[in-house]
Amino acid sequence: MNQQIRFLNKGTVTTVQGFEAGATFAGMKTYAEDKYDLGIVYSTLPCVCGGVFTANRIKSPSIVLTQEHVRLGAVRLVVANSGIANTSVGHQGRTDAEDVVRLVSAQMEVPEAEVAFLSTGLIGVELPMALIRAALPKIQLSPSGGNAFARAIMTTDTRPKDAAVAYSFGGRTVTVGGVAKGSGMIHPDMATMLAVLATDASVEASFLQRAIKQAADRSFNMISVDGDTSTNDTLLIMANGAAGGAPISEGSPEAALFQDAVTQLSIHLAKEIVRDGEGASKLFEVIVEGARNEKEARMAARTIASSNLVKTAVHGNDPNWGRIIGALGRSGAHVREERLALYVNDVCLMEKGVPIPFFKDAVVLQMRSPEVSFRVNLHLGDGRAVAWGCNLSEAYVTFNSAYTT
Repeated sequence: MNQQIRFLNKGTVTTVQGFEAGATFAGMKTYAEDKYDLGIVYSTLPCVCGGVFTANRIKSPSIVLTQEHVRLGAVRLVVANSGIANTSVGHQGRTDAEDVVRLVSAQMEVPEAEVAFLSTGLIGVELPMALIRAALPKIQLSPSGGNAFARAIMTTDTRPKDAAVAYSFGGRTVTVGGVAKGSGMIHPDMATMLAVLATDASVEASFLQRAIKQAADRSFNMISVDGDTSTNDTLLIMANGAAGGAPISEGSPEAALFQDAVTQLSIHLAKEIVRDGEGASKLFEVIVEGARNEKEARMAARTIASSNLVKTAVHGNDPNWGRIIGALGRSGAHVREERLALYVNDVCLMEKGVPIPFFKDAVVLQMRSPEVSFRVNLHLGDGRAVAWGCNLSEAYVTFNSAYTT
């Protein structure tokens, strides 16, 4: 981690200057005290924005509309609901999405093109517009409302996910904060996740889009819980310039530092999603080194992290390293077996393609840790990538066998 970047205590999306948030319970989820299902994040200043969206060919109209507004580049307000995905409901989905944006636009006196709308929840269910219309005016925005918004976007999550980082440059402090949700249907190329990031840096629009895409490729697109992706995945970033300074652009002295801040925050939130995977009790990290290039390293790391056989081995604390090698071999990355090295928590199990004798009980003990690391060195180049996964447990199967019943 870049030592110039520091994580802030109890940081969230509204730790950032000029951002406010709030949430309420509208009735889209089963009621419980302090449960929310409708929220808003808002910048009091104009913004530039960027976004990354699901690769699924079936998309929620909420997401399609948001993509259109993000392309215009000035989104400064995000409204989100949980419990209902607004997906596969015909033309009504688009009508309802436009209606939500219109209502929020009038309520907040913000142009419709500056409003993004995110939905997450059950597919095939229409939005309860009467409930949403009644609930929107109840949302009270405040600079301390970030955690409430984080709770409003939760579905099967067991806890909210939010954080903020800061760095100093040119005599000023820049903050990047964010919230995320996700627990199931998590897989590279976006997953069942929503994430909203905010920064008070002044950022040139095209660079902001490149920065969020690069951050996604090294964080949210490198995690896997169960191999499924969603129809609603969205990662947004808004920059309002409240910290002052010249706009950050490609090649400017601050560009690399800002990129690192966005990436580190994204990695933190992505790992929190994996830790909270449905039925999960363990996080594992896959480090691939020595690939011919970063692209091949990413292919290898993602394939190993998403392997159900690797996930079940992690669940059972089983040092069955053949599953890792098998996943590596089908990843599409170039591999020469006689050069491979493999480590579990820095214990070498293979060197130059040959197994190294090891005391199995000692490795089993290491794998009982809540976090496990697998490191593979291909010894073919300088490509490197990291991916994260979680154990696949009986609880995951039980939970998802009765999701709607």
